Amino acid sequence: MAIKKGIPSKIGGLNAKQSRFVDEYLIDLNATQAAVRAGYSPRTAQQQGSRLLLDAVIKANLSEKMAKREARTEIKQDRVLQEIALSAFLDPADLFAADGTLLPLDRMPESARRAIAGLEVEETFKGTGESREWTGYLKKIKLVSKEGTLTLAARHLGMLRDKTELTGPEGGPMVVRLTKDDERL
Repeated sequence: MAIKKGIPSKIGGLNAKQSRFVDEYLIDLNATQAAVRAGYSPRTAQQQGSRLLLDAVIKANLSEKMAKREARTEIKQDRVLQEIALSAFLDPADLFAADGTLLPLDRMPESARRAIAGLEVEETFKGTGESREWTGYLKKIKLVSKEGTLTLAARHLGMLRDKTELTGPEGGPMVVRLTKDDERL
């Protein structure tokens, strides 16, 4: 199919710039930056990004590509939330044997292993040089942040508000009526 000069080609119902916006938006879900990277003016990128996200064809393309990515990576919202819950509600006792020693990784419950952010094992010795004697291992386990995972869970449940959204009656726009007595006039 020949493309006439000045007429953008359509890809899945989108022109080339809109298609690029969709691909760029999927990188970081930032509409303004996606608009800039797609070739829209940085001066108007915020407005363009917002406008593009409202377009029905762009919404459909985004939904389709996000669904394909979800299927391909097998990372779904439920799985992410399950991981957050495992880490947030980990009982540290799951990491230790009854005698207080750290369990080997293969004996720890999977839920406990998934909450490990880092593991360090160091050999320890008594003495120095050739006469030093091996005494054992020093094991350090770093767990994911309980505060961080609880914050993510609370945010998901709507318990935390990162921003306040003001609306008028029934979720409509706010209307400000100024009177002649208003000092702002």
